[in-house]
Amino acid sequence: MGKYFIKTFGCQMNVNDSEKMAGLLEGMGYERAENPEEADIIIVNTCSVRAKPDNKAYSFIGNLKRLKKKKPETIVAVAGCIPQKEKEHILRFPHVDLVFGTFNFVKLPQFLEKVKKEGKVVEVLNSKIPEEDRVPLIDSSLENPFVAYVTVQRGCNRFCTYCIVPFTRGRERSVKPELVLEEVRRLAERGVKEVHLLGQNVDFYRYGSTDLADLLYMVSEVPGIERVRFTTSHPAGFSREIAEAIRDIPKVCPYVHLPPQSGSNEVLKRMNRGYTREEYIEKVKMLKEIVPEVALSGDFIVGFPGETEKDFEDTISLVEECVFDQGFVFEYSPRPFTKAATFLDDVPKEVKNRRLRELQDLIKKQALERNRERLGKVEEVLIEGYSPKGTELYGRTPDNKPVAVTGGEDLIGKTVKVEITEVSPFFLKGKPVEKEQSHG
Repeated sequence: MGKYFIKTFGCQMNVNDSEKMAGLLEGMGYERAENPEEADIIIVNTCSVRAKPDNKAYSFIGNLKRLKKKKPETIVAVAGCIPQKEKEHILRFPHVDLVFGTFNFVKLPQFLEKVKKEGKVVEVLNSKIPEEDRVPLIDSSLENPFVAYVTVQRGCNRFCTYCIVPFTRGRERSVKPELVLEEVRRLAERGVKEVHLLGQNVDFYRYGSTDLADLLYMVSEVPGIERVRFTTSHPAGFSREIAEAIRDIPKVCPYVHLPPQSGSNEVLKRMNRGYTREEYIEKVKMLKEIVPEVALSGDFIVGFPGETEKDFEDTISLVEECVFDQGFVFEYSPRPFTKAATFLDDVPKEVKNRRLRELQDLIKKQALERNRERLGKVEEVLIEGYSPKGTELYGRTPDNKPVAVTGGEDLIGKTVKVEITEVSPFFLKGKPVEKEQSHG
């Protein structure tokens, strides 16, 4: 049939959608291409949560014009969140043949046939397809043969004033537990050792009487699966039952991504986050009491409209009190359709930059202090492959710390005991010990 190339921007949900699209294409007989130049089908799977991935996607799409001119028979498709919110912007690119959104990527084979017969095709739905969207049973072409994402919940009902997700992903809906388990079993049969249960707000997963804590117990019983993770949590939905599931289920990793976004009650209220700083801190205290070894990460927005120096200091003090192992800090950028886009973006760029650096520096300092405690200790690391530089092996600890490991190719896909020999804020280095005790 030819070759395909998929360029993915954005979150793990997009990565998972891209893997499923790759599986659909391979089911049609297409093979993966190493670069766009050798592909017969190019899909750009877009993200629109922030301005930066938006701009990167538009730049990538624009650059495909030269390739299309050189090779007119190439099908260029744009999928994901940007078409969902502003398909008319994509239509300005005459070299794009196919445009579809987040609700109907499962119909990719039909779209391609339609393009071949009719030319340009635009299929962006404004609501979900009731059954197809809920069935994640498409053979994936996995980016990593040992670690896989399983989407268990899509969409969002929160309507945070800065966030475009409800407009691009729709309302919250959860996948039937039986379908989740079927996909996890199939992945385990293919050699996957670690699964990430994905949801825009995964804590709000509920199908009938089954909630996220129940689902964690169910997934952990699948033979062959060694580790279970879940993301992204929402402070309003994170519960004692979920914390106890992390404590009580050996396969569930002690890592929680719980984005506070801000430490200021005034800003949280304007963001419509649905909790106070006190409630957030209380949740983190509860989590750390139940799971003392847990690693905490979070997302933060600095320079939200109306954020004063006192508001920012409140965020700094929240971080000092909660202590994070990792943090992702973003300068506020207005997104179309959101309520905050109507607010006065009144924090100067240089102030946003300063606050971003200050918050990043604090989180970096906390992470380094936490990692220094690991020097000389032995950690279990699932070796996923070679590091980006290709000279060392790469894996993660149960609490999601990336580790560069010395060793041979025979360790790939195995969980290995590793002595930590070097640390940095967000990365560890180590050497295998007691090799005979590692398991595959």
